[in-house]
Amino acid sequence: MAVSANRLELLQIADAVAREKSIDREIVIAAMADAIQKAARSRYGQETNIRVDINTKTGEMKLQRLLEVVEEVEDPATQIYLDLARDKNPDAEPGDFIAEQLPPMEFGRIAAQSAKQVIVQKVREAERDKQYDEFIGRVNEIVNGTVKRVEYGNVIVDLGKGEGIIRRDEQIPRELFRYGDRVRAFVYDVRREQRGPQIFLSRTHPQFMAKLFTMEVPEIYDGIIEIKAVARDPGSRAKIAVVSRDSSVDPVGACVGMRGSRVQAVVGELQGEKIDIIPWSPDAASFLVNALQPAEVAKVVLDEDAERIEVVVPDDQLSLAIGRRGQNVRLASQLTGWDIDILTEEEESQRRQKEFTERSALFMDALNVDEMVGQLLASEGFASVEEVAYVDNSEVASIEGFDEDTAAEIQNRAKEFLDQREKDLDDKRRALGVEDDLRQVEGLTTAMLVALGEDGVKSVEDFAGCAADDLVGWTERKDGETKKFTGALSAFDVSRQDAEAMIMQARVMAGWVEADAPAAEGDDEAEEA
Repeated sequence: MAVSANRLELLQIADAVAREKSIDREIVIAAMADAIQKAARSRYGQETNIRVDINTKTGEMKLQRLLEVVEEVEDPATQIYLDLARDKNPDAEPGDFIAEQLPPMEFGRIAAQSAKQVIVQKVREAERDKQYDEFIGRVNEIVNGTVKRVEYGNVIVDLGKGEGIIRRDEQIPRELFRYGDRVRAFVYDVRREQRGPQIFLSRTHPQFMAKLFTMEVPEIYDGIIEIKAVARDPGSRAKIAVVSRDSSVDPVGACVGMRGSRVQAVVGELQGEKIDIIPWSPDAASFLVNALQPAEVAKVVLDEDAERIEVVVPDDQLSLAIGRRGQNVRLASQLTGWDIDILTEEEESQRRQKEFTERSALFMDALNVDEMVGQLLASEGFASVEEVAYVDNSEVASIEGFDEDTAAEIQNRAKEFLDQREKDLDDKRRALGVEDDLRQVEGLTTAMLVALGEDGVKSVEDFAGCAADDLVGWTERKDGETKKFTGALSAFDVSRQDAEAMIMQARVMAGWVEADAPAAEGDDEAEEA
């Protein structure tokens, strides 16, 4: 076939391919130009710089060889002398390119086959790019498709302009799919891969349920009601927290619908998954009480630093609050983002009595006082000898039965006890071989230095080589369970930020980093882990 053959037919082929593959006509014509360029190089030499231009209106094709203008020619196939170039173009300068028209050429069988492969490859790449561009914009949306096949438990879904995959762990338990079944799923990731864009779908993702409610509840779609959090045990139970921006609209009632019509539509799509719709509250304690429904809560104690909540429930509500296999409390924890400890009223009473007895005994032993004085200090809320030693004298004197002299004596005994304990701890530190230089790290107490020495950290260099996890511990989540690992300073009130600041001080002292250097990359990675 000559290059100059049937121009109209060339454009008709380009139009047909563009329509069939739903890609831009210009891409098809560019692929044809690349194919002809490759075929021309096979004839004129691979080192030859050939340009092919196809007129998108007339189909006319031009083959040109580009020659670089140079003063000394090293390769005649790609270069041309400056004086010869100026014969063709008087303005030519070294570094410019001169185009030479090539005659029409015939495609041999091998060249035609090679050109065909180039066109097919370019069109396929354009098709994949179009698929990727289309579906990357649909991440975090629900798509509808038809089951194409099931492979090793993974479901391949035909989405019309692409294929998605629902992996076995992204399917609702006991859910079966057959060829031709209609399916709805949540697009949670789209990746470019060698064989084309991979579209990952999920029916267990918490946002799948949120999007279903958005489709069923007009108030959510309009933004009057907002979904604040979702927690799911796929196929079994779920909790969703909602809040209304309009005080006249009940968020829970709107999501339930008339006679439960709206929530039942979502339950039907999720294979009967039971859904608790909970009113969200900015107050963590109130939100948690709602999240533990249907159990009743007697008291809530928050530890904001550790993000842990202690919940006290009546004795007969314990099993209901925990739920079957811990399901209720686990979902409430996911929903609120807090760790939850559940106690009965009897357990809490026993624990408080134990704490009271231990504190009383501590004061009796440390301050050398009788049981009545120890109990008075414990009942007034003093939790440690340090508190007794360093509060204002008037606070101790205000305890019933105490006067200023008694308060002063008690505080003196407390300070003497602390001084002796500090001396004992320092002796232990020296015995462990912990260097004095480590005391200069701001925030480290003698008790902490002893704990570090027992953990093998004995110098500024040792401490500088630690990560925050080595000091405060870390958590790992596996199979739905959270496992905690302790660090050298887990027994002390040291936050992760405090630990990172102390490690950075040690690195500056050791000369590893400049005083104003940013946090080490290793710490960032440890924190992410």
